[in-house]
Amino acid sequence: MTERTLLRDEIDEAIDWVGQPVDCANCVHQDLLLRETCGLRWSCIQDRYARRIDRFFAMNPERANAALSHPYFEVRAVAAKYADLFHLSALLTDPDETVRWSVAMRLPLGQLHKLSRDPDREVRIRVASRISPAHLYPMIHDPDYYVRQIVAKRLPTGLLPLMASDPESEVRKVVAARADTTLLPRLARDPDPAVRLVAIERLPAGRLSALRTDPDWRVRYEVTRRLPVTQLGPLLTDEDSEVRQLAQMRWAGNPDILDPICGRG
Repeated sequence: MTERTLLRDEIDEAIDWVGQPVDCANCVHQDLLLRETCGLRWSCIQDRYARRIDRFFAMNPERANAALSHPYFEVRAVAAKYADLFHLSALLTDPDETVRWSVAMRLPLGQLHKLSRDPDREVRIRVASRISPAHLYPMIHDPDYYVRQIVAKRLPTGLLPLMASDPESEVRKVVAARADTTLLPRLARDPDPAVRLVAIERLPAGRLSALRTDPDWRVRYEVTRRLPVTQLGPLLTDEDSEVRQLAQMRWAGNPDILDPICGRG
């Protein structure tokens, strides 16, 4: 029986998935022992240790298709990494999310939509990350906000208005970071100042004057930083000292413009 020196971080036991010692004598893959592509505590489909299962299929990928119905979920999940693509559809409804996640990693893009409503968020995260942007529309209302964040990052910009009212501000921030100039004014008045800040950082400076009275000082500070000097007006006496000082500093750096209070140069 072939055995190899254990890697430093591997366990020194050979136990199968039901808790019994691995028995090479009764294994259907005994022929691989002679080829030295499997071995106890090293490369073994019977072992419950996932790294050894993976090593087995890495060295014997032709055995993966037949293992997709194995009773141990780790075997099915690892086999899905090496099986022929046209065999993967049999695992779309596998009862274990680890298996379906493995399938989502390799499933052809044209079939990924079949997992877009998977009950496990990790599977849907993988789908949202891989699926063609043109097919992301059904996922814009996914129940998990992180999935929707990924959707917002990859959705065609023409569909971003559909996510501009997402209930999660972290998603709306992603929308604001990608939105075109027709959508930005709407996001610049978002209820969350963090979203407004992302939006105004991208708005043309000439369209910022209406935001000089924003209730959040961070937003007004950004407006003050980018607004044309001639439009600073009320920001010169802003209630926040940092906003006021920045406005006055910018104004003082342009001595040729009229004083906004006295009307003198």
